[in-house]
Amino acid sequence: MKRLIFILSFVLTATAFSQAQVTRTTTSIASEIIVKTYPVPATSFINIELEKNNTTNYSLIIYNFLGRKMYEKQKFAQRTTILLDEFSRGVYIYHLADMNGKLVKSGKFQVSK
Repeated sequence: MKRLIFILSFVLTATAFSQAQVTRTTTSIASEIIVKTYPVPATSFINIELEKNNTTNYSLIIYNFLGRKMYEKQKFAQRTTILLDEFSRGVYIYHLADMNGKLVKSGKFQVSK
């Protein structure tokens, strides 16, 4: 019983001082950028589109769920269509970075074949 009380007090103390749930603020650029991916789920191609007119060039990188880089496009400005011949069924993560390499937006999409 004493051991159980010790463990519970340790867990409660650790969670009270934990930084895991700290609210993070996002930059104003990231909140302004809206990325649309369609069709969902994708089968043979996917369109990735920035909703607002954009004059900034971004880098678009797509990773599979294991972290392997599957696609990269420099100077992504408004819209692109990606053929999914090399992609297998699963969930993929995209990163949109500015020209300095700073992550601006990320999201995911599903491929079902």
